[in-house]
Amino acid sequence: MSSRSRTAAAIALTIAVTAGSATVLTGCASTVKVGAGAPAAGVPGSGATGSPTAAPSASASASAPGAPSGPAAPVLNGTAKNGLTISNGTSRVLMNGTSVDFGTVVRDLAWNAGGTRAAFIDGNGNLDTANPDGSGRVLVARAPSGENWSHPTWQTIKANSQYGSPASTSLIFAASKNGVLQVKRVSATPDGKAPQLTDTGTDYDGPGLPHAGNAWPSSSGKLGTTVYANAGTGDIYVLDENVREQVAEVAPGSEPALSPDGETVAFVRSVAGHDHLFTEPLQSPERVAKDLTPTATTDYTEPAWSPDGRTIAARVPNGVATLPSDGSAAPTRISSTAGLPAYRG
Repeated sequence: MSSRSRTAAAIALTIAVTAGSATVLTGCASTVKVGAGAPAAGVPGSGATGSPTAAPSASASASAPGAPSGPAAPVLNGTAKNGLTISNGTSRVLMNGTSVDFGTVVRDLAWNAGGTRAAFIDGNGNLDTANPDGSGRVLVARAPSGENWSHPTWQTIKANSQYGSPASTSLIFAASKNGVLQVKRVSATPDGKAPQLTDTGTDYDGPGLPHAGNAWPSSSGKLGTTVYANAGTGDIYVLDENVREQVAEVAPGSEPALSPDGETVAFVRSVAGHDHLFTEPLQSPERVAKDLTPTATTDYTEPAWSPDGRTIAARVPNGVATLPSDGSAAPTRISSTAGLPAYRG
């Protein structure tokens, strides 16, 4: 499969999340090199909404039905004391070294800048927000019949007195209907208004920009900068709405994640048969992409930045791994439950 085909396929995953079994995870924060060992089988969790689930011992058996008896491999849950959370399409979200029941399916969870509210797609395909313990859930917008929503991101724009623009907090997400992908936005506080299309083609001096196929938005920084990917072109674009809407192509790739300061984008690109993680500064004239995983022997996808910008978490086939954002060390697997990583903060 070509690099562009792999990129388009990766973006298409934003509208189809595979829901696995809910998993009760231990508080074990030990780490292993990516690819070492096999992930333990999932164990369905239980408990009231917002309540953490007590975790079994790492040495407890977690064998699948019909499997030979005996001790299972330790279940890694490296989410303690680092702000990392992992959602996997069940009602449970890994965080703080345990798992929290949100009382509904949680897909594509994303945190606001302060880590005080989570946004996600619920079990009915609607856009919700909630507190970190799953309480205080609010239905922000209801998806129209036949339309699939995915990958919300918080966009915060500070007031600009010079230009008379007010402060705003929105949720931007991908919407798919009849095979057409587009990026939409809605106020993070329900105001009765339906989500609107995000204009991704204004004031651009280059060739015509695609208005369809746009997905996987990620917003960060104090100026509301947003990046998104396009399934048709296999490229990543940056949308600057500080003063006026301006869009520019960044680089070939998919699944972009914007750094907390809004100045660097991490993304996925296929290299020699595997998905690698890259970073590229948005302000640098050279815009040279750096491969953080040049010797990858597995796929790294769905990157997420830590609040201090020093660490990137990524999904791997057997869990979640983290690595320094400057590429100074190899990735280390810290969770044996695969899912979408996100950081609070």
